[in-house]
Order: sequence, then structure tokens, then C-alpha cells
Amino acid sequence: MELPLPPSLPAAAAVLALALPGLAALLLVLVRAAPRSPRSRAGAICMVAHVTARKMPTFHRHEKEKFFVNAEGRKESVPSIHDPPTRELSVVVPSYNEEDRLPLMMDEALDYLEKRQKRDPSFTYEVIVVDDGSKDETTKVAMKYCKKYGNDKVRVLTLVKNRGKGGAVRMGVFSSRGKKILMVDADGATKFADIEKVEEGLKNLQPWPNEMAISCGSRAHLEKDSVAKRSYFRTILMYGFHFLVWFLCVKKIRDTQCGFKLLTREAALRTFSTLHIERWAFDVELLYIAQRLRIPIAEVAVNWTEIEGSKLVPFWSWLQMGRDLLFIRLRYMTGAWQLETRKCN
Repeated sequence: MELPLPPSLPAAAAVLALALPGLAALLLVLVRAAPRSPRSRAGAICMVAHVTARKMPTFHRHEKEKFFVNAEGRKESVPSIHDPPTRELSVVVPSYNEEDRLPLMMDEALDYLEKRQKRDPSFTYEVIVVDDGSKDETTKVAMKYCKKYGNDKVRVLTLVKNRGKGGAVRMGVFSSRGKKILMVDADGATKFADIEKVEEGLKNLQPWPNEMAISCGSRAHLEKDSVAKRSYFRTILMYGFHFLVWFLCVKKIRDTQCGFKLLTREAALRTFSTLHIERWAFDVELLYIAQRLRIPIAEVAVNWTEIEGSKLVPFWSWLQMGRDLLFIRLRYMTGAWQLETRKCN
């Protein structure tokens, strides 16, 4: 359930939602329309980059994050994304205070994966639950599945502090062993069997340049129904965000925020090694990086149901995402952020 807004906020939020696209356009115009003098133009660009700059997230692991704890309580060193793959599929599940919603998703996913493995013994998988500094019993709930299915199939990585959804997904990706890596939300909103749809989307992109490709689950086909169920205020926020995504970052993907994405191992390495945004807008930067690197991207319709318990606060989360979209475009445009691959420490 989304957190209620104070009664004074909806009107202000609607105004800000409408103003964000204009603000984005204005900032871009100011940069592009700077005086033709190289020194003046460089000064304007440097000023924007300086104003929007912040410390970049590091890839440092806390000592406690360098191990999985198995069902017997023993520590097992986490593998690295730089190692050769030893599984067909890794499923990364970012989880923050998900003790109530996680079981439904895990039951559905593991039931599907076990049946698939019985049909095809060559199919191997792992599910990595990344507890993003939860304050509830998320780790304890996830460990029950580790005990039931074994340490090799279900792994639990508990982060010392909350990094944000993007940071949690990246930690899971960097600890995976799969040839393909699926990121999936802990709420089970997307039917897990739809992995076959995104796998088909990935297959249709072959041949993959440098073994890199991404297939995104999409809810764009459900937009009309969702608009009918949303309040006018949330509809304005949604369209404002979609416009900013299209205008600033990602042109060809209609639904960047669906948490059901399948990546080849090489695509995951290149994109997540460059990722700066660690919270809600990380999907947009991920796809922006993929576009810049000319990684082929498929968008595939999936079945999706809204599940109560969302951690997204309508006004503040959308405002934060709008800010992050501006940062993504301006910082890459000014060279403050670079498309380079860095190793995880």
C-alpha cells in the first residue's frame, strides 16, 4: 500500500509534474544555446556539470557482504561476474522489507524452475535474494527457501545497509553465476512463467554483438487499464515521468520501469559496471547505457498484476526520479560520467 500524502501536497505535486518537462527542456536549451565561444560554452557546460554533480556510488563490499551464509550457518565466498558462468540462469531478487510479499514470488518462481529442470536436466539455475538492509525478517524468510531447495539453488545476500533497488540488483548481478541474468521484483507482480517470453525476445535479437543483449518485460499494453484505475494526480505524474524518460534518455522502450529484465552475462557486466544511479531510476540509466553501447534491446509484453505493499511514495519518489533523469542526461552529455567498465571491489 502506498503511503498517504498530506492533503496539501497533491496540488503542488501536479504543478511540479507538469513543470518537470519544461525544466528539463530549459536546462538542455541553456547548455546547447551557450555562446559559440569555446571557452564560454565549456564554462556553461562545466557549471551545469558542477551544479548537478554528486559523489558516485562505489562498488565496495562490506566484509559481511563477501559471503553467502548457507543453511548450516557456514560462510561461502560469493563468486564474481568476471568468472566464467556455471549456471544457465541467475535470478536476482532485490528485497527491502519484503517478509510478507516474498513467499508468494519465491513459491511461484521455484515451482516453475524446478519443473523446468525436471523436463530438461541440462537446465541449471540459482535464485539470489538480496536483502537490501531490511528492518524486518526478509533474510529469515529467504533462508527458509535456502534450507528447502539447497544452498546451490537459493542464495541469500544480506547487505549491511540499504543501497536502493539499483544498488541491490547490482550486488546480486555481481555475485551471480548465470549465462543469463533475470532481475525480478520481490512482489511477484509479473507472472514468472513469462520468463519464456523474454527469453524468446532475447533469442530474436541474435546474433548478439559481443554476446550482449537485453530483453525487457513491458506493461505498456496495460496502460489504458491502469490509467482508468489511477487517480488524476497519479496519471499526471505517470505521463510526466514517461515524457521525461523519452525526452532525456530512452527513446524506443515504452516501459522502462518494469522490474522483469533478462540480460546476457556480458550485457549485465558492461551496463552494471557503468551504472551510477542506485535508486528507482536505475532502470532508465541501465537502458540509456545500453543504447549508448549499441546493445540490442527487445521489449516484450508480460502479464502483470499490481500487488499491495509498494515502497514507492507517489510524490517524493517520482520527484526523485525526475531529478535523476536530469542528472543522467546532463552528466553523460557533459562528460562528468563516462561509459567505462570498472571492476567490483
